[in-house]
Amino acid sequence: MKAAGNILDFLNESSHVRPGNISLLEKPINPSTQLEYYRCAQNHENDIRDEEVIQKKELIFSDSISLDEKKILLVQLASLSHVEAYRTIEKYLHKPGIKLYEWAYLAWLESKMLLESDLLEESQMLITSGLGAKGNKLRYFIVFFTEDGTNITELQQKIIRNELHYAFKCKSAEIENISFQDGFAAFTAVVPYQIPVQEFFLSIVQECNEFGTFLFNDYIITNVKVLSVEEIYDVLAENNIV
Repeated sequence: MKAAGNILDFLNESSHVRPGNISLLEKPINPSTQLEYYRCAQNHENDIRDEEVIQKKELIFSDSISLDEKKILLVQLASLSHVEAYRTIEKYLHKPGIKLYEWAYLAWLESKMLLESDLLEESQMLITSGLGAKGNKLRYFIVFFTEDGTNITELQQKIIRNELHYAFKCKSAEIENISFQDGFAAFTAVVPYQIPVQEFFLSIVQECNEFGTFLFNDYIITNVKVLSVEEIYDVLAENNIV
């Protein structure tokens, strides 16, 4: 079970966007917040004229409107190719103790990309994920597990570490942390977005199994969240692995 699609399929369909104009959302933002933000933007970006949005901009610093109203105002400001709108969002983003930090950060990114698109006269693209990114690398949570559920031995742990290190070095990827428990090798890693991750990690599993078939050929990969041990077991049970 591979719980992440190949980002390359989407990028290949977006041939109008140059690789240099692709940005990755570095901060981990709750996927539900991202979805709510984009739905709000679709519903409210064109509610009022640009001039009216600018006139209302100071309201996001006021307690006279609700948080829901501030959310709408932020997405409206982000929809304007206007430096004043961008600076307003930026100022709000740095306001101490704000309750809409993730929302404001998404608005700031949208505003920034819109300004860059207009200045460069080229389309910009933002790739988002729940686990965020590092530079041009998306962050993933991956789980390898044994075929029979037995714990991974010290020798097998060393094999996994060595194969990961070699494969990652070749692809300019990075392992951030790794743990071995309950028959799992669970780790977070950042991988250049251009790499087809499903084939990449399957090849690592296969290389490990050259030293004795001890890993299941399938694995778990997601860029939404770090799974708990209980959630890992739930995924395995749903796929009739345990």
